[in-house]
Amino acid sequence: MAAGLGPWLITSWEVEEQLPAALRVLGVIWAGAAVVALVHSFARFALEGLGTPSPTAPTRHLVVGGLYRFVRNPMYVSVLTIIGGQALLFGSVALVIYAAVLGTAFATFVRFYEEPKMLATYGSEYERYRGAVPGWIPRLSPWREP
Repeated sequence: MAAGLGPWLITSWEVEEQLPAALRVLGVIWAGAAVVALVHSFARFALEGLGTPSPTAPTRHLVVGGLYRFVRNPMYVSVLTIIGGQALLFGSVALVIYAAVLGTAFATFVRFYEEPKMLATYGSEYERYRGAVPGWIPRLSPWREP
């Protein structure tokens, strides 16, 4: 919804400002790669965590494999990257602003709801993971669980 409906409501999928073709192509590649990352991250919840990203059907295990070895919030990062790619594709400053507002909302939700919930659920396992893997800017090398 955030990476599809929101940008469509803002841009109607129309180019607002002609950017150089190379930037527009980069936007498509960037958004496409982020869609793959988002699908992969969702799949990890089912395959590794035996649950879903929804608080109504949470995982039974802490998910630390795949892209989660590089960044703690790959789904949120992927959504913001998809929107960033769309901003390049459509030449939309409004999408950049939307991504900034959405990123702030994501960070607030993670800080005040998700992280305390994860700590209460997974305890020291999550604490070790949180200490080793950054929340928003991916590591260059994958974290290996001790």
